[in-house]
Amino acid sequence: MGFLILLLILLLLVSGGMIFLYNSLVKKRELVKEAWSGVEVQLKRRADLIPNLVEVVKGYAKHEREVFERIVEARARSLGAGSMKERMEAEGELTKALKSIIALSERYPDLKANQNFLELQKTLGRIEDELQLARRYYNATVRDYNTAISSFPANVIANRLGFSKEEYFDLDVEAFKSGEDAVEQRKAPKVDF
Repeated sequence: MGFLILLLILLLLVSGGMIFLYNSLVKKRELVKEAWSGVEVQLKRRADLIPNLVEVVKGYAKHEREVFERIVEARARSLGAGSMKERMEAEGELTKALKSIIALSERYPDLKANQNFLELQKTLGRIEDELQLARRYYNATVRDYNTAISSFPANVIANRLGFSKEEYFDLDVEAFKSGEDAVEQRKAPKVDF
């Protein structure tokens, strides 16, 4: 009888531990989803700013159709991306396209002095800063989640119940700099004139 009670207590402890681990994994997975939604908010703000930026630049740089087409296509791919991975890749392309449109101001001094353009640049800079913060938070939650589902004994539960690793959101982009000073950096682009 004592052995049966001991076995029952052990079974309850193991079951309780498994429930705790499962709930912990679910919580971490939901934090990743929440963090990604924060990134998406910033990406949407940036995408909403792009048409205004393009229109202001078009007024000064009428002969740069190729640049405008590239940014419009990149924005459309970004907004139409299905999976998180596709969205991350599309955002990398969009960031490069944004750099090229901002670089046009070097060729058009009147554009560089335009108040609307300057205000849009400031807004873009603020959005990029907020995007960087959201991306860092997202990547931290992904790190915690991936570590949790890879660590023993949670990995046993994670593997059996379909928890899979999430991808980091890592943009390898060039920062927005004026003139010849553009250098490759592993951080969110900043507008710096």
